[in-house]
Amino acid sequence: MPPEITAAPAIEAHAIAKHVRVSPQKARLVLDLIRGQRAEKALGILRFTPKRVAKPIEKILRSAIANAERKADDAGESLDVDHLFVSKCFANEGSRWKRLRPAPMGRAFRYQKRTAHILVGVAEHAVGVEQRAAAAAAHEESNKGIRGAVRKARQAVTGQQGKGRRRPASNPKPGPKKK
Repeated sequence: MPPEITAAPAIEAHAIAKHVRVSPQKARLVLDLIRGQRAEKALGILRFTPKRVAKPIEKILRSAIANAERKADDAGESLDVDHLFVSKCFANEGSRWKRLRPAPMGRAFRYQKRTAHILVGVAEHAVGVEQRAAAAAAHEESNKGIRGAVRKARQAVTGQQGKGRRRPASNPKPGPKKK
């Protein structure tokens, strides 16, 4: 009995950029703009956001979308990019670059250049999952009759009946060699 096709799992993918040269606090301001948005709309928002960190975040989002497409291809499923949305995005603190600035009377002031680890995740919307499951069910239904027809045609051509493949009597099953 063939397995029943239930709701296919939503395709999720993410992309991470580490040691991005921006403070995490500034990155979070831009990430808050795109959280929960459709991927296409989020790309438009990032393109016209006048913050320096918007360009690296756009690059990360494009990478996450490409990862989702690749995941769908590897699973043998079709993915409509219009059904992707930004499911998660956050910026964590990365390593800090410690630097010295000259100060009066031979002293030095220490300062830190902050970096961020930025993660952007995309997921398929429930509507896309339902459409993909319906398409898979329709494909299975269309292939259902073909398999039986091909089997019947083979049986008619070879003159054999039954499910298993039979060997002709002239070619017995090979066994161990005798000396």
